[in-house]
Amino acid sequence: MSVRSRAAIVAVGTTEQGELRGRGADEVSVEAIRLALDEAGLDKSEVDGLITCRSNMNTAGTDTSVGALLGLNPRYSATLDYGTCNFSLHLAVMAIMAGLAETIVLAYGATQRTSKVDFGVPLGVDLATASGYVHIAGPAGLALQRHKHLYGTTDEQFGHIAVAQRQWARLNPLAIFTKPLSMEDYLAKPYLVEPLRRDDVTMISDGGAALIVTSAERAADFPTTPVYVRGIGEAAALNGGRERDNLLRPWIANVARDVYASAGMGPQDIGALYIQDPTAVWVLQMLEYYGFCPVGEGGRFLAEGHTYPGGKLPLNTNGGQLSESYMWGWLHLCEAVRQLRGECGERQVPGLETAMYCSTMTFTKGAASIISTSK
Repeated sequence: MSVRSRAAIVAVGTTEQGELRGRGADEVSVEAIRLALDEAGLDKSEVDGLITCRSNMNTAGTDTSVGALLGLNPRYSATLDYGTCNFSLHLAVMAIMAGLAETIVLAYGATQRTSKVDFGVPLGVDLATASGYVHIAGPAGLALQRHKHLYGTTDEQFGHIAVAQRQWARLNPLAIFTKPLSMEDYLAKPYLVEPLRRDDVTMISDGGAALIVTSAERAADFPTTPVYVRGIGEAAALNGGRERDNLLRPWIANVARDVYASAGMGPQDIGALYIQDPTAVWVLQMLEYYGFCPVGEGGRFLAEGHTYPGGKLPLNTNGGQLSESYMWGWLHLCEAVRQLRGECGERQVPGLETAMYCSTMTFTKGAASIISTSK
């Protein structure tokens, strides 16, 4: 059964980002939910679904804890250990299509910065951990080295990801990092994990985000412009560590194939692109696998300036995780919705009708969503 335009995002809510002292992750989630409910003109009693995303490395973010704190008792609820908004959005669309709920709140909250969560610990049993890499920057650095070796990608070409996203962030009041970043500034910085510099790797921050998703039939009842889910795609690579060149994650091309087929669209139809970017390496890879440039030519594509403000492919117009906030990519989808509704001021992409958000869970799974103001 096709998911095309069967559900729509009708509201988003985002808290301040950075350091939110004196509050737990669940409280931040509830704050974001209340902001989304206000935008939608909804009372919590009108919500019949809740999907939460467990905050990284702790027990916060379960539907039971967030629902109890908000005083919400929906007929359908679920928690994903790894939501990145794409996976949570897809679950909401499927629940609506199955008739389990009609109006679902998706939420994520984190206080990992003020809680001083240690990200330098093993997250699972895999080749990277066995090799001593307990942070994503390690295998991502190896992936970039591989790309450089195969295709001649240079540090300067790669640096256009961080520099362009900083330019977008400077137009975003929600962004944490807004200090100007030139290419000269970027290249002058030491390596964090060679060949990655600090600006190539996300910061850790506190914050919350929420979205309200409803059936396409009900979407017209809300005061906001509905943003329809035109297509979704997912792929797993659970055995990817045994595959050739898995550092380059070629299986992402399977997500691209499926999301385009689901939406009946191609890369030429995407007016703004959002790529979850715990490291800038993911941007380089996904630009290629989603067909915005040929595989191996991502460096040259970036150097031509296409992803900067005013370029032909607006990319992470919020500043991404490199400059806006960490948030597991949830803010990418919130930004895409606001861009499609024409609410982004100086950074607004003119005439935007269709956007895509792509995300991955390290080297094990990926997902993408194409959303649009038209059915």
